[in-house]
Amino acid sequence: MAARVEIDEDNETNKGSMWVLDQKLDQPMDEEAGRLRNMYREKKFSSLLLLRFAFQSLGVVYGDLGTSPLYVFYNTFPHGIDDPEDIIGALSLIIYSLTLIPLLKYVFIVCRANDSGQGGTFALYSLLCRHAKVITIPNQHRTDEELTTYSRSTFHEKSFAAKTKRWLEHQTFRKNALLMLVLVGTCMVIGDGILTPAISVLSASGGIKVDHPHMSNGVVVLVAVVILVGLFSLQHYGTDRVGWLFAPIVLLWFLLIGGIGMLNIWKYDSSVLKAFSPVYIYRYFRRGGRDGWTSLGGIMLSITGTEALFADLAHFPVSAIQIAFTVVVFPCLLLAYSGQAAYLMNHQDHVVDAFYRSIPDSIYWPVFIVATAAAIVASQATISATFSIIKQALALGCFPRVKVVHTSKKFLGQIYIPDINWILMILCIAVTAGFKNQSQIGNAYGTAVVIVMLATTLLMTLIMILVWRCHWILVLIFTALSLVVECTYFSAVLFKVDQGGWVPLVIAAAFLLIMYVWHYGTVKRYEFEMHSKVSMAWILGLGPSLGLVRVPGIGLVYTELASGVPHIFSHFITNLPAIHSVVVFVCVKYLPVYTVPEEERFLVKRIGPKNFHMFRCVARYGYKDLHKKDENFEKKLFDSLFLFVRLEAMMEGCSDSDEYSLYGQQTLQSTDGLLNNNGNSTSSNQDLTMSSVDSIVPVKSPLHVNSTVMSSSQMSSHTETDELEFLNSCRDAGVVHILGNTVVRASRGSKFYKKIAIDYIYAFLRKICRENSVIFNVPHESLLNVGQIFYV
Repeated sequence: MAARVEIDEDNETNKGSMWVLDQKLDQPMDEEAGRLRNMYREKKFSSLLLLRFAFQSLGVVYGDLGTSPLYVFYNTFPHGIDDPEDIIGALSLIIYSLTLIPLLKYVFIVCRANDSGQGGTFALYSLLCRHAKVITIPNQHRTDEELTTYSRSTFHEKSFAAKTKRWLEHQTFRKNALLMLVLVGTCMVIGDGILTPAISVLSASGGIKVDHPHMSNGVVVLVAVVILVGLFSLQHYGTDRVGWLFAPIVLLWFLLIGGIGMLNIWKYDSSVLKAFSPVYIYRYFRRGGRDGWTSLGGIMLSITGTEALFADLAHFPVSAIQIAFTVVVFPCLLLAYSGQAAYLMNHQDHVVDAFYRSIPDSIYWPVFIVATAAAIVASQATISATFSIIKQALALGCFPRVKVVHTSKKFLGQIYIPDINWILMILCIAVTAGFKNQSQIGNAYGTAVVIVMLATTLLMTLIMILVWRCHWILVLIFTALSLVVECTYFSAVLFKVDQGGWVPLVIAAAFLLIMYVWHYGTVKRYEFEMHSKVSMAWILGLGPSLGLVRVPGIGLVYTELASGVPHIFSHFITNLPAIHSVVVFVCVKYLPVYTVPEEERFLVKRIGPKNFHMFRCVARYGYKDLHKKDENFEKKLFDSLFLFVRLEAMMEGCSDSDEYSLYGQQTLQSTDGLLNNNGNSTSSNQDLTMSSVDSIVPVKSPLHVNSTVMSSSQMSSHTETDELEFLNSCRDAGVVHILGNTVVRASRGSKFYKKIAIDYIYAFLRKICRENSVIFNVPHESLLNVGQIFYV
C-alpha cells in the first residue's frame, strides 16, 4: 500500500490547480510502467499508415544496403574471373548471405531488440543496463527505475536469466569486458561512417570513366572528393528540408536496379538462377581453394549497410521495416545481383565496372544520376547513424564532451556534431584520395562491418537471455548460427588486413583509446567524489548560517553526485566567508533510457532542516535527450523547487490521515524521500532508526515525528507562503552558478600506464573538450569556478 500525490497541472503555467492525496492499492510499479511502455509496441497501425512508414524507411534505413551492387563483384574478383562457374558460386553466396544476415537475423530478430525505436550497440547496452547492474558509473538511484520509460523485468531466482545476471554483476572485470565490447562495436560504426561515403561515392563517380574510358582515375577521385566535401559541408543544415526526397530516390534506385537485373537475366543468361541451389557454394570453395575463401571479403560487401539498418531504425515500426525489406529491398537486390551475374557470364572482362557496363545505353545517364544520388543518401544515413551513436556514447560517459546541435524542431533524433563531422570528412577524403581504389577501400569496409556484426551477436545473446528470457536452446541456436556465418567472413577479411583492412582497425583503435580513457577518467573522478563527500554531521554542526554570512541570492552548485554533499562545497565555504541564502545542489545525469519524459525530469529534495535552505535537484536525461542551451532549464528547475515546497507543506497539513502518518514519517524525516515535478512521491525504505550519509536530518522517534506533523498542520499554509516568498526574493536578488574547475591527477603510487592515461591522455581530452559552463549555458557574469585537484 503506497500513498501517492496526484496533481492536475496546466502544462503552460506549471501551476497546480488541484491537489489530491489518495491512498490506494496499486499495481507493482514495474507492471504499471511496463504497461505504459508497451503501448508503443502494441500500437496498431492502419494498413495505409504502415505502407507509408515502409516507404519512408527506404530513404533512412536501406540506402547503404541498396548501393552495394555498385562494387560487390569487382571486390569479389579483383584479379579477374577465371571460370564462369565462379560467377554462379559467388552469386549463390550473395543470395544466401542476404537471406541469413539481413533478412533472418537483422530484419526479423535483431530489429525487435530496439530500445523504444532506437537501434545500435549502445541501445542494446542500455537495455542490458536496465536489466542487470552492469553500468560502470554508480550514479543510479532506485527512483530512476520508476520512470515510465524504464523497462525492467524480474526473474525467478533459479532461472537461467537470473543466474546469467548474477554472473555478469559478480565481477567488475565482466562489466568492463561488456563495455569494451560495446565500445569496439561503436568504434567500428564510426569507421563505417568514414568508409561508406568513400566507397559509395567513389563507386558511383566511377560511372563517368565507363562512358569516357580514356579519362584518368585521378579525375574520378577528384569528382568523388568534391561530392564528399559538399556532403559534409551541408550537414549543419540537417536533413529536415530535403529528407522527403530520400525515400523517392532510394525507391527509384531499387526499381531501376531490379528492372535492369530482370532485363539482363532475360537478355544474357537465365541459367544464373540455378545459383539459388546451395550446392554451387560447395563447388565454388572446392574449385577456388584459398582464393575462393579470401573472396568472401568481397561477398561480405553485399551485406554492408545491415548494421546501419539497425542503427538507423529511428521511430519506424518494426513491421514497416520488415515490409519494406521483404517487398522491395530483398527482391530488387536479388534481381540486381542475378542480372550482373548474367551479364558477366558473357562479358567476364568487364568485372571491374560490371554494374555500369550492364546498363542499357538508352538509360545510362539517368541511372548514373540516380546512382550518385542514392550513394549520397546512403552516405547521409551512415553519417547520421554515426552522430546518433556518438551522442549515445556521450550521454553514457564514454565520449568527451562535444557540441551537439539539433537540426530539426520536429524530430528529436536529427542531430549534428560539428567536431565529429569535420573529423569524418578529413578521414573520408584521406581514405578516398589515399587508396584511389575501390578494392582496398572495400577490404577496409568489410573488416569494419564484420566486427560490428560479431559485437551485435554477442550483445543479442545477452538480450535474448535477460530481456526476452528465451529458452537457452533458442539462444544457443541463434548464437551458434550467427557466429558460424560471421566468423567465416571474419577469417576471410583477416587475409586482407595488409590490403586495406588495416584502416578501420587503426581508426577504431584511436577512437577506442579516446573513449575508454575518457570513461576510465570519468569513473575514477566520480569514485573520488563519492569517497570525499562532506560529512552530514559536519554540515549540521555549522548551524543554519553554515558558520558564514548568508548573502541574498541563490547559489546553484553543480555536481555529478546524485546523493550527498560534494567536496566542492566544503572547499568553497572553507575558503570564502559567505554563501548564498539558498543553496541548490544541481546534478545533471543521463540514464540508460531513450528519453525521460519532461514531467519526470526533475527530482527535488531538501537537505537539512528548513532553516538551512539547502536543496538538491537531480535533472535526469535519456541518451537521446539534449540538455538544451536555453533559459528554460533554470526556469523549470525553480518551478520544480517551488512545487516541492508546496507539496511538502501540503503533506505536513495532512496529519489527520491515519494512512499518511507512516508515509509522512518516511518522506519528511528521511531525506531519501524525493518528490518529482510530476507530483509523484518516491519514498525510501530506509529504517528511521538508522542513519546514513545521505540521511542528513536528525532521526526522531515515531512518536516525536507524529507530534511534529500534528503541530505543523496548523502552520503549514503560513510556512509555505513564507518560504515561497523567501525563495522568490532570493531568486530576484540573483542566481550564481558555482562549478568545480577540477584538475585530475593520478595518485603517486599509481602504475605508469595509469599515469599516462590520467595525467596525459585524459588531461589532454579535458583541455580540448567543451567546458561545463558552455554545456550548461551559464552566463559568464554569474559564473563562479572553484578550483581543486583530485588525486585518483
